[in-house]
Amino acid sequence: MLDALSAPAIPAVHRREDYRPPAWLVPEVALDLALDPAATRVRARLTVTRNSEASEPLRLDGEGLTPLSISVDGVAVNDWRMEGEQLVIPLAGAAHVIETEVEIAPERNTQLMGLYASGGNLCTQCEAEGFRRITFFPDRPDVLATYRVRMTADKARYPVLLANGDPVASGDNDDGTHWAEWHDPFPKPSYLFALVAGDLACNRGTFTTGSGREVELGIWVRASDLPKTDHALDALKLAMAWDERVYGREYDLDVFNIVAVDDFNFGAMENKGLNIFNSRYILADPDTATDYDYDAIAAVVAHEYFHNWSGNRVTCRDWFQLSLKEGFTVFRDQGFSADQGSAAVKRIEDVRGLRASQFPEDAGPLAHPVRPESYLEISNFYTSTIYNKGAELIRMMATILGPVKFRAGSDLYFDRFDGTAATCEDFVACMEEAGDVDLSRFRLWYSQAGTPRVSASLAHDGGRATLRLAQQVPPTPGQAHKQAMVLPLRIRLFGAETGQPLGPEQLILLDEANQSIVFEGVAERPVLSINRGFSAPVTIESDRTAADLAFLARNDDDPFARYEAMQQLMLDTLVAGAIEGDADHRAVIDAVGDTLDDPALDPAFIAEAVLLPSESFVGDQLSMVDPEAIFRAREALRGDLGRALTDRWRTLYEAHTTTAAYQYTPAAKASRRIRNVALGYIAASGAADAAELAFRQFERADNMTDRQGALATLVNSDSDLREAALDIFYNRYAGNPLVLDKWFQTQALSARADTPAVVAALAEHPDFTLANPNRARSLIGAFAVNQRAFNQADGAGYRFLADQLIALDKLNPQTAAKLLPPLGRWRRFDAARAALMRAELERIVGTAGLSKDLFEQASKSLEG
Repeated sequence: MLDALSAPAIPAVHRREDYRPPAWLVPEVALDLALDPAATRVRARLTVTRNSEASEPLRLDGEGLTPLSISVDGVAVNDWRMEGEQLVIPLAGAAHVIETEVEIAPERNTQLMGLYASGGNLCTQCEAEGFRRITFFPDRPDVLATYRVRMTADKARYPVLLANGDPVASGDNDDGTHWAEWHDPFPKPSYLFALVAGDLACNRGTFTTGSGREVELGIWVRASDLPKTDHALDALKLAMAWDERVYGREYDLDVFNIVAVDDFNFGAMENKGLNIFNSRYILADPDTATDYDYDAIAAVVAHEYFHNWSGNRVTCRDWFQLSLKEGFTVFRDQGFSADQGSAAVKRIEDVRGLRASQFPEDAGPLAHPVRPESYLEISNFYTSTIYNKGAELIRMMATILGPVKFRAGSDLYFDRFDGTAATCEDFVACMEEAGDVDLSRFRLWYSQAGTPRVSASLAHDGGRATLRLAQQVPPTPGQAHKQAMVLPLRIRLFGAETGQPLGPEQLILLDEANQSIVFEGVAERPVLSINRGFSAPVTIESDRTAADLAFLARNDDDPFARYEAMQQLMLDTLVAGAIEGDADHRAVIDAVGDTLDDPALDPAFIAEAVLLPSESFVGDQLSMVDPEAIFRAREALRGDLGRALTDRWRTLYEAHTTTAAYQYTPAAKASRRIRNVALGYIAASGAADAAELAFRQFERADNMTDRQGALATLVNSDSDLREAALDIFYNRYAGNPLVLDKWFQTQALSARADTPAVVAALAEHPDFTLANPNRARSLIGAFAVNQRAFNQADGAGYRFLADQLIALDKLNPQTAAKLLPPLGRWRRFDAARAALMRAELERIVGTAGLSKDLFEQASKSLEG
């Protein structure tokens, strides 16, 4: 029980049902900023118009702001008041001009929200509620304004001044300062405001739109990082062309700028015409970035660019509608990435990510619908459910409508709501109208949390096959009883004897708790391929045998379904091994061998198909997670696969070893991927030369993909070469923070028993800091998802995480809150571990001065 005097104050709850339109609108904003890291003066001129019949005063949000002056229609006023952190100004009449002035200190802004300093530059992050840390404003997404921005700064220190929109004018002052004015003619909410001031170099390019307009492109970074920006610039051009071709969306300003900063809470931000990026999603060259980094950069650049329409031109009415822009835009960036390489591999990667983050979220105390009903701190709802599950909702609608009608629906949505703040309901209504389909039942996906579980059984009698389907959605916090969902399931039957399809693929809309489908003319025993392409974000339980799964892993013509059959076969084997202490590995070995021997398969697909499910995913299948038993079962299967197929792994490894220079192409990426997978299995086999093989690859690698792949193999080993490789890696990249993040992360994810002690020591390393979100995530975040290491029975991992989060919360509450969820899984573990985890959550909640970000996550984790 917390002492009433020491318990933190419980923040106010925001509820979707309480939404009301804004009492005042702000059609125009003019900002004048005298930029200085210690004391920036912000003068704001707001044109306000009444939006309500009631005579409500003007309420302007502010956080940590003290008004220096306030005027109404050019006259200084004193009849204002502060209510909490809201500035309240009584106003009569329908329209006024409000001017305010405040002073802020960017260099002391460790929260990285609002205007802050990073690497000698000044930059902003305003989503979700950071603009109120810059100036007083009705800081909500349904207040849209056009912005004019004038910045003045020391020219030697900040020679580059950027803001939203297009540049208007610039000049020099006699005192060594200079100024620049920018204008964004498109109405936008305050969360899309941005500016950057700094000493930056630019990689410039151009793009000609479909209508013939030439757009100036710029990637702004430190001068030393300029050679690492070509990939991001190329990705931007590809994304602009793709959005025109696939969605008919053309860019609308004369310039498009991206700025990379080292200190950033998110991956990137889609501010209109001035995207601000975490530098990890911009900077790449073969020596410092892996193929995964290259892919992620292209995806994030595309994602933020696509927001120009799905988020900026059409924004969300309130933060409960966050998935309106994020889910749709994730779906769009997934489509872009699929078109740049292997669509099958991209789908596998997306589903693996969904299962690793969103499925556990749906099954835990922080479960919430894609459109939440309430929150304490909106930053806590930038979750996998909003983004990734939200994208799956869009994908399901696209599956139901088909490509032509879905495109018509998206066109209608963009045209109808351009320049406005819309809702998820508005999007679905456009899909209904354009697709001539009733999606009233489908809307349940937006309001009901949880991952549906579908059971499937297939009976064959004579020439008839009967598929029986049943669905159930488990209870989640606040939603004990669930309704049946609309599940679009792509299915196909295959003949067990011939291996051939028994008819075309069908789309089944399962919208009841139980449903049966009859197939006539089925002469041979059928094998069920279900949820092909992962057409619905559900878990499938079926009566398919191990032989059936192995059959599908060889014969299914849907790449994802073929991969899924292999994964299910592996998963069943690992679960049996974890529960019983032993399992027969022969079926998995044979299936993997058949996959390796199939010359028709893309090496990129093979690399994904032969990887074992993660320890965490295995744990998700058990009623109680036993970290040690799962680890032993997985290591046993890895070892047997390595030994039984040793000749194949070595042949693959040698076949994909090349002296050719690095290329970022689908074929070259696939070759590196399968080579590193093979190296991992060679090491798992216990081969005497595995460490030497990995170290040789480490030393000879001309790219980070092969170097880090070798390092990861060595870090998991007991070889003396482990420390040598870590030292070489550190010394080579000591001056590169993004690569040092990899050094920290690789050790935090190690399967060795001493990983908790290693991580604790790394937290004291001179290069570790909680002030940088990337560094905090690379060590603390990676360790917390290392199931065996984090969940050691003595609870040391839990204490370490809680200590770090309490310290981090004082600097950056958003990042701290996002690292807490592993502690919230205490119900999934044995009583002893659960008690230790609960104790740390209670310690966090009882900490004086705790932020509402971390308080919400920790308190919900205790109660849910």
